[in-house]
Amino acid sequence: MTEELNFKALCDLTTKVMGLEKDSLALKTRKKEVQLARASASYIALTEENISRKVIADALNRDRTATYHYQTSHKKRLNKCPKYRNAFTKIFKAYKDIDGEKDIFVSKRHMKNYLLQNKVVESKNSDLKLEVISGKVSCIINTTYFDFSNQIKNINIALEDNYHYTIKII
Repeated sequence: MTEELNFKALCDLTTKVMGLEKDSLALKTRKKEVQLARASASYIALTEENISRKVIADALNRDRTATYHYQTSHKKRLNKCPKYRNAFTKIFKAYKDIDGEKDIFVSKRHMKNYLLQNKVVESKNSDLKLEVISGKVSCIINTTYFDFSNQIKNINIALEDNYHYTIKII
């Protein structure tokens, strides 16, 4: 999945766990429960998923500097604010439960073979490369500008239910 889709899924999980309306993290509200959920999702995205600050800020309808605030204030809030600690623990536990159910690849060759067996096609005359990352392993899929969206769709279909992954266009 792309960083945007990964963060969207994390936001959906966060709102579900916290009992908030879907997409409420992007609203311009200062309600405490929304603020706590927003900060928790941002911190998890930054530290666990390595999602860029720009992607997080755009999805939350905030300035990128807000992500720095969420990250730097996390430790203090965790120690001194019981509401934040409870919200973060609840969200993080749900995130780990889902994340723990998904596998990762342990070798580049295994990942590439799996993708090629599941309708992902490499182009001989490539204009574009897709980097698929799962755990500490990555592989490159050569494709063309005309076919890359189909290949991303095929990669998503092959991996979405069972594997933890990210796709980057390089």
